[in-house]
Amino acid sequence: MSDRDLLAGYIDTWWSAVGDFVDVLDQLGPADWARPTDLPGWDVKAVASHTAHLESLLAGGPDEQADIGDPPHVTSPMGQFTEIGVVTRRDRDPAEIVEEIRRVTAARHEALRADPPTDGAAPAPGLFGMIGWNQRTLLRNRPLDVWMHEQDVRRAVGLPGGIDTPGGQHTADYLSEGFGFVVGKRVKPEPGTTAVLAVEGSAPVAVVVGDDRRASALADVPAEPTVRLTMSREVFILRAGGRRPDAAPVQVDGDSGLAERILAELATTP
Repeated sequence: MSDRDLLAGYIDTWWSAVGDFVDVLDQLGPADWARPTDLPGWDVKAVASHTAHLESLLAGGPDEQADIGDPPHVTSPMGQFTEIGVVTRRDRDPAEIVEEIRRVTAARHEALRADPPTDGAAPAPGLFGMIGWNQRTLLRNRPLDVWMHEQDVRRAVGLPGGIDTPGGQHTADYLSEGFGFVVGKRVKPEPGTTAVLAVEGSAPVAVVVGDDRRASALADVPAEPTVRLTMSREVFILRAGGRRPDAAPVQVDGDSGLAERILAELATTP
């Protein structure tokens, strides 16, 4: 697949995820905006504000600045950055935030359609390029971020759904790619160990640990791996997305001790 087609696919998935996210926000009642989410320190309004902030920047909006104070849930420079949009929109009406998301994403979508990116290795625009991201990383990340936040809102307000969508498929497949990193870099089992991750709706991921303790992908899924973890897409997203690390159920076949170690390290995105 050419870079142009690959990037176009990411853009289509992002646009679909934006529509799903806004549809959920449109269903919220006044009390829903203050409901806490699985993200420490963030309520529903904060999640929407953060999304509006990033999408505004990507659409060419101003580089917002704010004194975020010293909230206990902010523990990194990235956390300080993502908090800015929450602070700058704290006094805005929720309807205004939703409208901002609609407006800036529509503008960016039109710009991407008018001048489609063709080189995934090209630097990402603005602040994202400054942190070392290229176009491929940026465009691949946006559907994941928007869809994950849609799910954050859905859980907070008790509105299940949206799992089997293009955004959900993209996110599950994307996060599944981190399985080898989790096994080889974090868990570091003995050479020869084989591990399989089977997430409902995605192709199984199988890895083997080499003598160098690195985990390499296997083209064929072994019939009897050292351990096999089977779970629904929703449970996997909760665990790998760092939302609810004890989400269940997970079916374990094989080495239960190794399974526990892998599950404890499964989160690859905060």
